[in-house]
Parts: sequence; structure tokens; C-alpha cells
Amino acid sequence: MSFWNRHKIFEKNATILIGGILVVIAIGGLVEITPLFYLKSTIEVVDGVRPYTPLELAGRNIYVREGCYLCHSQMIRPLRDEVERYGHYSLAAESMYDHPFQWGSKRTGPDLARVGAKYSDDWHVRHLINPRAIVPQSVMPGYPSLAATELELEDVAAHLRTSRAIGVPYTDDQIANAKADLKAQLDPDGADAEAFQKRYPNAVVRNFDGKAGEPTELDALVAYLQMLGTLVDFKLYDEKANLR
Repeated sequence: MSFWNRHKIFEKNATILIGGILVVIAIGGLVEITPLFYLKSTIEVVDGVRPYTPLELAGRNIYVREGCYLCHSQMIRPLRDEVERYGHYSLAAESMYDHPFQWGSKRTGPDLARVGAKYSDDWHVRHLINPRAIVPQSVMPGYPSLAATELELEDVAAHLRTSRAIGVPYTDDQIANAKADLKAQLDPDGADAEAFQKRYPNAVVRNFDGKAGEPTELDALVAYLQMLGTLVDFKLYDEKANLR
């Protein structure tokens, strides 16, 4: 019996065809999934990547709440035009503490994976309050309410505790000092600033919205934006690439 004659049984009987499809999918799924159970992690360890500070995490929550991800992706693909415009392509490790991650390809606005330290705090403040004051043709809505809304500080530790439950390695010390660390990041001259930086190496400490008083949602969102893409030293990757 030729191959084509043996294949007729699948062509003439829908039930057998469906069964065959399920068997092939099951085999393919096992081949793909089974090795993952023997790996501790599928993400390459990258120096510099750390969990978000309490202030940055609060800012990220606001970013997600306001739907910023609907117009801005955080995934630079390894394509020449993307790298030339936005910077080094995104690494999986940069999103290892994101729940949910902010990848995607829908860009009404630019990709924000490398926006940290690209603009001043004042630029971000003015842009978030009135985007057209910075970019006249912008279709982005303004968020002036963020500057007038104080952060909810009582649930900061709970956010860290919940993040730890899903795999983010926050320590008991970081959770216990979450509220103090949030305030310390906004006060470089404060007594807690040094302890904060020991818990979160390389975190930026300054008053992000430029105003005195209690931490605002604008402080948190600017803090989050200013750290995006700043944790990894990509010069090391460029040097390795040049040595090949």
C-alpha cells in the first residue's frame, strides 16, 4: 500500500483525523514543555537587574492602571531600525519581575523600554500634565490629577508581599521598610536614604515632581519611567559583540 493510500483513512474519516491531530499536538507539546521542568530558570541572569523599589512599583501600578501600555510598548525587537531608534534590544531579564509584562508591538507613542534618564524629571512632569506643551502634535491625554493625588502609603508593603508570593525576591527587611523606603527615595538628604540605597542598589534618590509635601502619584510614575532601561550596562554587551 502506497503512502497516499494509507493517508486516505485520515482524509475520509473526520474522527480519525481529529484524533491524529491531537496525538501530534500532544507529542509536540511534550517535546517543548518537558525540558522546562528540569530547568531552574529560562531567563539568563543579568547583572544590575533588581526588583522595583516601593516608589517605582507604585508608579508601575499607576502606569498599568491608566492604560499607558495601550499606546506604549516596552519591547525593543532585535531589528536594525528598532535598535537605532530606541537603543539595545530588550532582554528577557529586564521584565523578569513584571506582573504583567509590558511587551507588545502596538505603538501610538514611542517604545518606553529605554526612556529612563533620557529626559529630565521636569520634562516628564510637564509632559504628563499637558503633553501638547512638549509635543504639539501629541494625541496623548493629560494627567494633571496625578500631581494633586497623594499616594496611598498604607498598602505599599502589601504590594511587595504580593509580588513576593508570585516570585519577586523581596526580603522581609524590604517589606518591613516599604513605607519608609518609598519616602526615603524622594528625600536624598533624609536619614533613611543610605539604608534605602543598601536595600536597592543604584536606585535614584530625588524629589521627582519637584514639589514639597507628601509623595504624589506623579512622583511615583516619574520614578518608574526614569528607571526603565537603566539597570543594565549595555556597554558590556556591545563589547562582547565586538570581540566575536
